[in-house]
Amino acid sequence: MAPAPAPPRALSAELRRAALGAVALPAPRPGARVRAARPREENFHTHRLLMSSNMNSRSLVCPPCNCAQMALADTRVAYQPDVDKHAGVLAYELVQGDLVQWNSFMDKSIPDPPTAVLLHGILGSRKNWGSFAKRLAHEFPMWQFLLVDLRCHGDSASIKKHGPHTVASTALDVLKLVVQLRLTPRVLVGHSFGGKVALSMVEQAAKPLARPVRVWVLDATPGKVRAGGDGEDHPAELIEFLRRMPAQVSSKVEVVNALVKEQFSVDVARWVATNLRRSSPLGQQSSSNFSWTFDLNGISEMYKSYEDTNLWSIVENVPRGVHINFLKAERSLHRWALEDLKRIHSAEELAADEGGGVEMHVLEDAGHWVHADNPDGLFRILSSTFRIETTIRGMQD
Repeated sequence: MAPAPAPPRALSAELRRAALGAVALPAPRPGARVRAARPREENFHTHRLLMSSNMNSRSLVCPPCNCAQMALADTRVAYQPDVDKHAGVLAYELVQGDLVQWNSFMDKSIPDPPTAVLLHGILGSRKNWGSFAKRLAHEFPMWQFLLVDLRCHGDSASIKKHGPHTVASTALDVLKLVVQLRLTPRVLVGHSFGGKVALSMVEQAAKPLARPVRVWVLDATPGKVRAGGDGEDHPAELIEFLRRMPAQVSSKVEVVNALVKEQFSVDVARWVATNLRRSSPLGQQSSSNFSWTFDLNGISEMYKSYEDTNLWSIVENVPRGVHINFLKAERSLHRWALEDLKRIHSAEELAADEGGGVEMHVLEDAGHWVHADNPDGLFRILSSTFRIETTIRGMQD
């Protein structure tokens, strides 16, 4: 039996030294968009150099481990590590602006460009942020955006994780990933469950976090999760219903119909069905069987932790150099109590640290799925963060 994992709060000395340290950036150079599905160890010893004549490729995947690669102007270069050296933490994708030329294979003395981490909610995946991240990268070409499949979700569901499956352990996964990739996040954006994960990252690694760091918590409170009212979707009930469904289904329509019959909304039913993947072996496309891309037992545990985790202490005692932004959707399915709003506004007044603070925002004409309901409004609100950070970096350089 494998030894029990260390408690999530016990961030190792190595992580605390390496994670998210502040660095100065060189002038940006023309670069490429790099995508990765699985991370890798930095200290591999055996690799092969693969050359391709595809002159215009900006999106490279390294078989068989799909790790990050480097794209050059006139040729494609991919380092394929020894499979035995490949150690997965989380599945991810790195979306880079056109002025970024960097990846984790480069010399460690070369600093990373300004990076934002985008975290999805329960029953979501990194794909939820795909289009939005590309839009941000186009508008802010000096930035790169790390999209992560959290544990038990998406492609990370196939990466074995020890329990407990909690907000804190999920945050520690992301901290380990950014250390492995040698990234220094300046912005953390988390939707719903992902918002609490972002706050937990600050709580667990407050000392080594880059300064300043800006955290965006999208339609989630730091404390109690309040169930929606009549006629609204209840995530805990949705998860439990999905757990009772067969592991394989014949079609996505079957799932949608079953959810609607149980009084879940059509929009949520269709969204959940996007987490189904063909389960037939490659080459047998005639089979119509689908299976889930997530671990529902683990997700059930994660959602319970989301309900129980209280992170008000990090909001009401903001570390120096940390700026926490809360965004409430105008038509949110998740109840924002008057008590929550009062505590956040009180925290705004108390947070007087240099370069830090707490701020509340409201996204009009949006329900809980903010990046789908009003992407233009969300883009305008978040853009201020990247403009401010870009200006600060320019002044430092």
